Amino acid sequence: MPSLNRTVANVLVVTLCALGLPIPAVQAELVATDRVETTRQDGFSGRKLLGSLFDRADVLAALERQGVSADDARARVDALSDDEVEQLAARFDSLPAAGSGFETALVIGFLVFVTLLITDILGFTKVFTFTRPAK
Repeated sequence: MPSLNRTVANVLVVTLCALGLPIPAVQAELVATDRVETTRQDGFSGRKLLGSLFDRADVLAALERQGVSADDARARVDALSDDEVEQLAARFDSLPAAGSGFETALVIGFLVFVTLLITDILGFTKVFTFTRPAK
């Protein structure tokens, strides 16, 4: 045991000494607007993003349901200006990933129901008339 205590003491001494070392300070400054790049942060241009959508089967099926062929849609995207492509890509980034929020409300409602049901069964609350508290 003395060697374990000695090892722990040595590790503590080293870590405490390391904490006392000077750490360089971080500097922050304002960036002028003309120095900021207008390209996307992930390195994926808007034109590539929109072009990659046409590789997905669900997107192609949705286009066909609307009566637009994939080649026509690609031609329309190619005809857009760079600013229009970036605006459209930004709109895609701001859209919700899935659903309209109705599913989320259903899940939250179900979780509240289950929580109240469990607390009723355990005898903490009396919300539902069809439950009897456990003894």
